[in-house]
Parts: sequence; C-alpha cells; structure tokens
Amino acid sequence: MTMIVIEVEKNQNENTVNLLRRFTKKMRGSKILNEVRGRKYSLRPESKLRKKRRVLKSIEITAKMERLKKLGKIIEKK
Repeated sequence: MTMIVIEVEKNQNENTVNLLRRFTKKMRGSKILNEVRGRKYSLRPESKLRKKRRVLKSIEITAKMERLKKLGKIIEKK
C-alpha cells in the first residue's frame, strides 16, 4: 500500500470553504477515495486453521451420512 500525501496550503485571501473545495478536488484527482472504498468490501484470506477445520467438518459429515445410509436410516437419492 502506497502512502499518498495531499497538502493544500491556504492562500492569503482565501476563505475556508474555497480551501476545502480545492482539497476535495485534489482528493478526487488522486483517486484515493475510490481505492479505499474498493478495499472496504474485500475479504481477508481464510487462515490455514480455519480451512483445515472446514475440511475436517465436511469429511466428518460425509462419513456420518455414509454410515446412516448403510444403516438404512437415510434413503439414497438417485
């Protein structure tokens, strides 16, 4: 991630509203907001432990279903 610093200095006869307007224009021009808004919805990569747990749980569920099918408690769909 790169750091982009945007500085706007107040001119001698400039009021605060115009200063804010110039700052906003520079922000839009640098496209920082688009990048930050895009990151807002990005997901973290799943941790190795979490993946392992998910896989183990699915294996456990599959084994349980197979056992119930062998016992005749669940009818297989064809």
